Amino acid sequence: MELSTSLTVILLTVAALFTALFGYLGARPYNPKKGPRMVPWTFFMLLCFTAGLMLLVHLLTVLGFKTDPPQRY
Repeated sequence: MELSTSLTVILLTVAALFTALFGYLGARPYNPKKGPRMVPWTFFMLLCFTAGLMLLVHLLTVLGFKTDPPQRY
């Protein structure tokens, strides 16, 4: 299954928004009255950032930019 250009852009936008949201949630100050945070927001942020980076490389490849290393003689 190939990802179309529009679907890649949509998924890249969603990944960027989730990265920003999880980064915000992970950077909130600690509240000792509520207890420890049980959700690993930083891990989710890094996971969404990695997915977004792969989608960006895929989008650049679909648009015609070459990502392979130069030929050696």
